[in-house]
Amino acid sequence: MSERRPNVVMILTDDHASHAIGAYGSVVNATPRIDEIARRGALFQNCFVTNSLCSPSRASILTGTYSHVNGVTTLETPIDASQPTFVSQLKAAGYRTAIVGKWHMGHGPGHDPEGFDYWDVLVGSEGQGEYWDPLFLSAAGERTVPGYATDIITDLALSWLDSLEGDDPWCVLIYHKAPHRPWEPREGSRPRTEAVPLPATFDDDYATRSASARRAAMRIAEHLALEDLKASPPDGLGYEDAAVWKYQRFMEDYLDCVQAVDENVGRVIDWLDERGRFDDTLLMYASDQGFFLGDHGWFDKRLMYEESLRMPLVLSLPSRVKAGTVHDGIVTNVDWAQTILDAAGVEPASRMQGRSFWGDVVSSPSSPPADGMYYRYWEHDDSSHRAPAHYGYRTRTHKLIYFYNDGLGLAGTGHFTYPPEWELYDLERDPEEVRNVYWEPEYAEVRAELTAAMLREQERVGDLPHPSQGAE
Repeated sequence: MSERRPNVVMILTDDHASHAIGAYGSVVNATPRIDEIARRGALFQNCFVTNSLCSPSRASILTGTYSHVNGVTTLETPIDASQPTFVSQLKAAGYRTAIVGKWHMGHGPGHDPEGFDYWDVLVGSEGQGEYWDPLFLSAAGERTVPGYATDIITDLALSWLDSLEGDDPWCVLIYHKAPHRPWEPREGSRPRTEAVPLPATFDDDYATRSASARRAAMRIAEHLALEDLKASPPDGLGYEDAAVWKYQRFMEDYLDCVQAVDENVGRVIDWLDERGRFDDTLLMYASDQGFFLGDHGWFDKRLMYEESLRMPLVLSLPSRVKAGTVHDGIVTNVDWAQTILDAAGVEPASRMQGRSFWGDVVSSPSSPPADGMYYRYWEHDDSSHRAPAHYGYRTRTHKLIYFYNDGLGLAGTGHFTYPPEWELYDLERDPEEVRNVYWEPEYAEVRAELTAAMLREQERVGDLPHPSQGAE
């Protein structure tokens, strides 16, 4: 085992679905440089987000806490940047620290990045940043940087690394905007010669789904805007044919954005290799949540179904992690902070709620594996996607979802409430989640067990059930 404290590089993208990564068996594209991290390190088969939305997920990753603890429940609830993070813990332990790219957790005093020696983050477009000639904010103020955001973010991160002197370890967060909506690829991206395969559930009729799920305004056929498509469908197409055309148009740009990300991941790998630092660097590639790529006829995320819930995560540290490792236990984004600190030999903050899975990766487990994971989406009935507030519990074999349909007055939520509803999926018999079995008699025992397990997990993490659940 290497005695040297590892450097840390976390490359985080936005809305990059696992099923658009080669290492996860993608049938829609290839990602050779992201796959290289998995090949030289570890791939996580069952990593899940605890609140599938950009700002909340990023807050949970940094703080190692659930949304109700760190305070970032919606896109409009800014972070208290003074709270402990894995970065502030590393900095206190002697690490040099930086973040470049997408922050998206609020700006101004108390909300701009803290705990970083260097920060240079995207602003504009409501915190999302722009693909072209993006506006950046640093301690020195705002400036526009000409070029394409994915390339610029990598440029700035590598420039900071090149500026470092001495042997103290460092941690850099390289946080990309891509491949977030509106999916603007680089100029000169190559046109596709073959159609992108339609997902098996593209024509899902939602026959057994709740009204809550049906309300979500995320359908490829109806809710992609001209700003997304960049062109109108050809005249004369019927509803179904137009939906397929829109899917192809959306996917072409989405996958081109992913290609630029993959190339820039390669630049980071090459930088580490050329300087002999790859073996002693914990290099992570992940996305802040999953994403529907036409699955169930949807785009976007938010809902607790697999394509939105599942996060890609690959990491390498050759001095300690065996190449080709595959981890199939349940982990979440709340676990990452403690895992990184564990790898670095740094104590976590006492308020962190996750479970370090570092021991699993290096074949020395330090705690029992998780039986399941708890999820809660708070941004009820927002003006863009109308997704319902819900929480749930997922095990290896089943998933329970409770749509409580109440924004609780939180910023970014809608004013209306709707009747609560339940869904239950048997992931072994129905991995594509097209048959809600909550009310089927043969699942009564499973239903009771999962409800009890969910309540125990809510209590463990300090969350409260919605008052309507007691009336069920």
